[in-house]
Amino acid sequence: MLSRVAERVYWMARYVERAENTARMVRAFSLLALDMPKSAQLSWRGLVSVTGHDAEFEAHYQREDERNCVKFLLADADNPGAVLSSLRKARENVRTTRDLVPSEAWEVMNELFLFARDHIDQGITKRGRFEFLSEVIERCQMLTGLLAGSMSHDAAYDFIRLGRNLERADMTTRQVDVGALRLLKREDDETARPYEGLLWTSILRSEGGFQMYRLHVKRRINGPDVVRFLLQDTAFPRAVAHALTEVQAALERLPRNEMPLRLVTQARRHALNADIDELIGEDTLHEFLETLQQDVAELHGANVRTWFQFPENAPAPDVA
Repeated sequence: MLSRVAERVYWMARYVERAENTARMVRAFSLLALDMPKSAQLSWRGLVSVTGHDAEFEAHYQREDERNCVKFLLADADNPGAVLSSLRKARENVRTTRDLVPSEAWEVMNELFLFARDHIDQGITKRGRFEFLSEVIERCQMLTGLLAGSMSHDAAYDFIRLGRNLERADMTTRQVDVGALRLLKREDDETARPYEGLLWTSILRSEGGFQMYRLHVKRRINGPDVVRFLLQDTAFPRAVAHALTEVQAALERLPRNEMPLRLVTQARRHALNADIDELIGEDTLHEFLETLQQDVAELHGANVRTWFQFPENAPAPDVA
């Protein structure tokens, strides 16, 4: 398996996961907007901050209203993390590695991109947004399930698994970070307190974790427990600890894995050993999450240096 091929399947998985996570986030926030009273001021701009593309947004938009933020997150060609941009790049990566993935995977990916491209205007409007985003999410899940159930779990699949779970861990830390900054500091605000449950529920729904939280935590929804669940629950697939465990399992099957494996072990230990109550009490949760995001970024960098980079004009090395 060539290095450039491994890189393409790795990024295909990251782009599909990125598109799904962004669609989940926008859908959950749109539902929250329906549940909140009109007097409540919701910040759509906060969703842009989750993705880390504030500079691109500020360069092209003057107003931080709902339509501009949703358009930026779903359809803006200048946003490399937009749903449509991510699906376009995922489609190209699948197209160029069609000999490695099941033929049905290419069909699902192609149809997913064409659907998103042809119906993106529906996603921007309030009336059609829920149906559009739900369709995108379901088709992304279809592709993920098809690869898990129909593709040989060889080195190519390990790179898919690696990319998907690394992207998932990164997005979860970002959502928890922005949510915690917006919500935990408002616990003493009497005007905001009645809506804290709705706001944390929205974050759980962004991660598809509302029902699993209710099933396993068995307490009313509150900030510290939601943060703990999304960071440290080893059984929930979108929790950071679980995603990093999957990354570690994929890395253990790949050659020349010493540095990435050391970094993922460190990141997983940071996530599991954190005292959430102490971090919240000392108002250092944001700094901790930034450190965790840096761990994920360093792990990605190690992946690139280990398997994807090679001297210009030199033949790409085998990675498996």
